[in-house]
Amino acid sequence: MTAGLQTIIYPVKDLDRAKSLFSALLGVEPHTDEPYYVGLRDAGQEIGLDPNGHAKGLTGPVPYWHVADIRATLAALLAAGAETLQDVREVGPGRLIASVKDPDGNLIGLLQDETD
Repeated sequence: MTAGLQTIIYPVKDLDRAKSLFSALLGVEPHTDEPYYVGLRDAGQEIGLDPNGHAKGLTGPVPYWHVADIRATLAALLAAGAETLQDVREVGPGRLIASVKDPDGNLIGLLQDETD
């Protein structure tokens, strides 16, 4: 079961330019502004900018589906033919992420918070 698509992470090469562009688009300033991640929130949507995304092999934005059980969801996707890009890992207190590629090469991110 998912709580929907609530987070999209963009791999960026120039964090300052991307921050300016998305701030202009959304009309908000970042709530998180670190060298490793910039996060902006508008209308319940999290837009993340990852300056290390290209080095991790990301070729475009990754939509993150918020799920109740990340390990069970990951296992179901793998059984259905997905390929692991990033296994489950903690990226903050109580926040787990993972990502897969479907048979057509589309990226699917999974995100679990303790509160989800």
